Amino acid sequence: MMSRTTFKATFKATLFAVICALMVSGSHSASRAADYTLHTLAEGLAFPWSLAFLPDGDVLVTEREGRLRVIRDGALLPDPVTGVPETYAVGQGGLMDIRLHPDFADNRLVYLSYAHQEGDSLANQLRVARAEYADGALSNLEVIFGSAPMKETPVHFGARLAFMADGKLLITTGDDFIHRERAQLLDNNFGKTIRLNDDGSIPDDNPFIGIEDARPEVWSYGHRNPQGLLVDAESGRVYLHEHGPMGGDELNIIEPGKNYGWPVATYGLDYSGARISPFEERPGMEIPIEYWVPSIAPSGMTLYTGDAFPAWQGDIFVAALANMTVRRLDMDNGAVRDQETLFAEVEERFREVRTGPDGYLYLLTDSQDGRVIQVRPGG
Repeated sequence: MMSRTTFKATFKATLFAVICALMVSGSHSASRAADYTLHTLAEGLAFPWSLAFLPDGDVLVTEREGRLRVIRDGALLPDPVTGVPETYAVGQGGLMDIRLHPDFADNRLVYLSYAHQEGDSLANQLRVARAEYADGALSNLEVIFGSAPMKETPVHFGARLAFMADGKLLITTGDDFIHRERAQLLDNNFGKTIRLNDDGSIPDDNPFIGIEDARPEVWSYGHRNPQGLLVDAESGRVYLHEHGPMGGDELNIIEPGKNYGWPVATYGLDYSGARISPFEERPGMEIPIEYWVPSIAPSGMTLYTGDAFPAWQGDIFVAALANMTVRRLDMDNGAVRDQETLFAEVEERFREVRTGPDGYLYLLTDSQDGRVIQVRPGG
């Protein structure tokens, strides 16, 4: 049996080690801190969802109710962009993400994701369309993707877009809430990431090409409601985050053909408090690099590569709805080393966070009187 003297010595040594570790952790976090000021660039937006920065300095902002707006020289123009497709603005549906084609300066192509209603029925789907943008108008609009089969509820659309280094387009789709088990099946678009050529055709190197009962556009599966998607141009990593149910929001690195577990493996509970699955991990299913319990309801994500905040270089920022903050994830070669909570002083739900070409962060607040907030360096 350990003597009291030995126990005291061991306890003191352990306590000292813990304190030292905390001091190192604290100094590490402090070294990544940055001073900032918040500037409202535009307000009065109806549930803004996403934004894109044009080469001429204009900013395009989607409103979930179905409008595309222009910010020019720091002011919101009164007239919305014309030629936007009709959207199903019910529940979580509406006009959602926007991305510019990698060669936008030459081809002027803009990509939009939005909810589409089939006639007067409840049937709806996620659609992605591309169109040419010039002088406040979209033209030559072409639908390049429609999720299949049609869904019944106006929720869990996913709807994030991102271009890969090879020019392929990634699209996230949600599980429709009531069809969560189908996220594990490859014969549908529920709870998937989709990979397409920029014209909507299917790449011949997608992982499920030629597999019976598998849709060839599917790139990964087992997702719930993924509303954050980014491609790290330097490493090629694809990061995706998704809403969990009551707890269990996840951040994953996405690879082709992989299964990300939902609803077989989850850290969350159903909204009734019941267990969705007895498993948090399962063989053959990918483990998230970060998860949140309780949920923060993540929506929107950016990898910071600007020069305005040198301390944030290489960090991932995740917008949060339920938590009303933005999480800064200190990244190290694809792993989360530390986490910081930012911008709680705004006291609003955050729908989106993006890095601007000026090196500033841009935040979208989720409300009927939504704002575009510019994060600048400052004391």
